[in-house]
Parts: sequence; C-alpha cells; structure tokens
Amino acid sequence: MGKPLYYWASCVTNDDFKLDRFDAAILTVLAEDGRISITDLAKRIGLSKSPTQARLRRLEDSGVILGYRALLDPIRLGLDHVAFVEVRLEDTREVALRAFNEAVSRVPEIEQAHMIAGNFDYLLKVRTRDMAAYRRFLGETVTTLPYVANTSTYVAMEAVKEIMLADMA
Repeated sequence: MGKPLYYWASCVTNDDFKLDRFDAAILTVLAEDGRISITDLAKRIGLSKSPTQARLRRLEDSGVILGYRALLDPIRLGLDHVAFVEVRLEDTREVALRAFNEAVSRVPEIEQAHMIAGNFDYLLKVRTRDMAAYRRFLGETVTTLPYVANTSTYVAMEAVKEIMLADMA
C-alpha cells in the first residue's frame, strides 16, 4: 500500500482547505481504486454513506480530486520508446512561453513538459513507437513548436521507477 493514510493530510499547505484523516483515507482508497462504490468506500474509511458522499463531493468541488481515468499500459499499446528532450527557446519572454506551453499541450506524444531553471528552458517526456517514429516526431513536430531554438535528446533505456501521485498512497 505504501504511505500511511495520514500522508495526504500532511501534504496540504493551503490554509483555506484542510484535510482530516477521513479525507486522507478517501484519497488513499480512491488512489488505489477509483472505481470503488460509495458504499464500499464508506466501509473502508469507517463512515456512513452520506458523510462519505459529502466529503467526496467537497474534494471534487474544491479541485483536490481532478477526475477519474483508466491507467493504460503504454508498452502493451506499442509505445515502447521514451525520450527526454531538452528544449531551448530563442525567446523567453512571457508571450513566447505562453505560445510554447499552449502548443505543447496539444501534442499527445508529449506526456510531460516541465519549465526548467538551468541551461535549457523545458524538459519534455516523449513517448513514441520506436526510434524511427521519434525521429519523425522530433523533426516534424518538436522543432516546429513556437520559439524552439534547439533540442537535445536523451533516450531512456529502462524505466527504473515510474509513479503517479496515486502510487504515493
């Protein structure tokens, strides 16, 4: 199971929103099984159905729970190739950053994009079928994103640790 139930409560730093042990328990259970019924969730956290439902709604309405989705296995889908791409922009004024961010958000092969403080501006995690597909993607997509000056690619040989926030529960 990983982290104890109180782990989530200790993560909240917003004074406007506090998580108690029941909220933390809800998050922990949902992180393990997002399809659990309200009845089973209530049993797991030790509350009745109505307060559990109210707490769940509050967590959703406040944006703590962003949504529910299926976790897909990219390897079984034939998307074995992972590359990390350093991107340097030719311009780092706000308009350029905004244009780059918007363009990146529309590219499905880019799983993650992080603005970096350092010798380059962004680090992208890209997933494709194979090296040939990546080469085409780099030449036809990444280099044509707004304000890209140059890139440098690092190909992952093996994922030693890949977790999602849910896995921290």
